[in-house]
Amino acid sequence: MLKILSERFSGRSYLSSQQVSKTQMQLILEAGRCAPSCYNEQPWYFLVCDREKDSEGYEKILSSLAEGNKAWASSAPVLLVSIAGSKFTKSGKPNRWGPYDTGAAALSMMLEATALGLMAHQMGGFDEHMISQKFNIPSEFTPIAVMAIGYESPEEKHTPKDRKPMEVNFYSGTWGNSWK
Repeated sequence: MLKILSERFSGRSYLSSQQVSKTQMQLILEAGRCAPSCYNEQPWYFLVCDREKDSEGYEKILSSLAEGNKAWASSAPVLLVSIAGSKFTKSGKPNRWGPYDTGAAALSMMLEATALGLMAHQMGGFDEHMISQKFNIPSEFTPIAVMAIGYESPEEKHTPKDRKPMEVNFYSGTWGNSWK
């Protein structure tokens, strides 16, 4: 297994005083841009709000978070929203792979953040309707997740990653036949 996969950690304690540089953000966004997608559609869109450079946008995202997420995410210097397009741009037909491809781009960004010595944490606990309204997102686009990015605080507690046994999620040949 690639070392970066085990190093990736979705912590909840950020150094609020240490900013993410523009160069770091460009590298993270480039990692998302290079992700694979169905028919090379690249149906992902990201609203990037740096607390220092766009405090209004940052507060809009922060206000959409569930209370439990607000408490810790407010110390992350960057919040971004991943958004999936629902239609293919060339044909106008529904793109059921949009959220899947957007997730691939987001994971690429998280791994790049990890490689740069940063921590990234995705959240599903947010009000997607509020985000859509506050940022004037058209109805054919769906906010998928909010991601916090920044430097990990020394107070962060690393706990072992709890993963299901392989035979629970991976099958061989037919549904329910555990892969071993």
